[in-house]
Amino acid sequence: MPLDSRDHRSIPKLVGADFELGNFILGLERSGGTGAEASRALLRQIDGVSAAGSGFGSYSGGYVWSSWSGNGWTNAQDSGRVFLATNGGCAYIDLDHFELCTPEVLSAYDHAAATAAMFRIARAAQVRANAELPDGQSIQVLVNNSDGRSNSYGSHLSFLISRATWDDILERRPHYLQALATHQLSSMVYTGQGKVGSENQQPEVAYQISQRADFFETVIGTQTTHRRPIVNSRDETLCGTSSAFARLHVICFDNTLCHGANVLKVGTMQLVLAMLEAEQNIIDPRFSIDDLVAAAVGFSHDPGLENTVQLVGGGRAGAIEIQQRILERALQHRDSHGFETVPRADDILSLWDDTLSKLAARDLDALAGRIDWILKQKILERVLEQRRDLDWKSPELKYFDQIFGSLDPDEGLFWPHVRSGLVEALVSEAEIEHFVSEPPDDTRAWTRAMVLRRFDKDEIERIDWDYIKLWIEQDGQMRRLELRLDDPLGFTRETTASLFASNATERMLQ
Repeated sequence: MPLDSRDHRSIPKLVGADFELGNFILGLERSGGTGAEASRALLRQIDGVSAAGSGFGSYSGGYVWSSWSGNGWTNAQDSGRVFLATNGGCAYIDLDHFELCTPEVLSAYDHAAATAAMFRIARAAQVRANAELPDGQSIQVLVNNSDGRSNSYGSHLSFLISRATWDDILERRPHYLQALATHQLSSMVYTGQGKVGSENQQPEVAYQISQRADFFETVIGTQTTHRRPIVNSRDETLCGTSSAFARLHVICFDNTLCHGANVLKVGTMQLVLAMLEAEQNIIDPRFSIDDLVAAAVGFSHDPGLENTVQLVGGGRAGAIEIQQRILERALQHRDSHGFETVPRADDILSLWDDTLSKLAARDLDALAGRIDWILKQKILERVLEQRRDLDWKSPELKYFDQIFGSLDPDEGLFWPHVRSGLVEALVSEAEIEHFVSEPPDDTRAWTRAMVLRRFDKDEIERIDWDYIKLWIEQDGQMRRLELRLDDPLGFTRETTASLFASNATERMLQ
């Protein structure tokens, strides 16, 4: 559908995601750590097209790397970005962390499959990189968000919303901002990965729900690496000059491995954003959280799910009760307005309802295969039962906490539970493998991947999410052409496949 014919408030909640991973070289000591070397060794194993084009620089695809000094590797943010011709996603280095970005998808279930696929791509890179290391050294790759030394790194989601809705949330209707932050914080009961101990000078705790909660210090801001906000206000659409769209950059969630957590994390956000887009608040403003920053730690430091927080209108409520109120609004909205812009909305609502019901009943055993923090807690409690010499402060427990998210299937504590069938499979093996090697059909990621396959690397001058610049030979002359991908809902397989089939891709280029 052309941009100018869409309802300015009725936009599918397309989602992208990026994951910073913990990485280091076991068996190698550096005064500044080994993250720089590990991340770059991993990126070298990714077969992609440099965002900077092949004619810039000379190192492994043309991008400029951080350099080694006597004090260690210098940090560089967003370096070495390469886009994947396989699925339209990308990989790069962010402050010495290997980072992966999924291709844009429309469905929360596709997000879960694409997330699992990107972790498989990272695992394959890890295997190849380790094969090149000396004996006694191995690169470790962890799906987590903190290293236990008060360093936190991100797991970000980006949602396509209308510009009018962006303005309402961030500039015009503060009760919308309060409601959105209330949802994001209270949803940690199903989006957290779990963590042993506390960080960032927060009160001591044996085990907490979220790895990110200790690091939130303000309600709103554009920053992501310091004084982290609950609601990120970075206004970067990645949609060219289009005024129809905005991108809500969400930084408050944990990296999660369970399908259920990933579906709920994205699916519930899609639902609440669709409600706000319809100018329907997701919760009675009186039931929004009064002190949002304090609530982050209050909820996270309470795996027993008993803590309550002060509400704007007086009284107190726990995270589950707040989530139940938001769910109630969502069900009412489904019945009165529908969720046409959210694929499989009924499935998401059912999963959300079932999860909250089990949490309210404290039936955590029934959720161990759906929610990461619960599964991790069960694993660690079994360790303590078997090792009476350990407690929650023991270094061994912190080691098991970190190794939970290892991508190595022989080391990571998550994967045996997948093999045993305990972890709920909400997406199939076939769906995951599809996104390892193919892009989604229904977003611009399809055309991006096809262009990267169609043209040689040395023909691509530059690439980003919303454009590709090329030099191609026509009639014996080199011509500089540009493909604008301003519309993330356009350039789907349905709209451009015929051009690739007929070798007429130049028609798309300006």
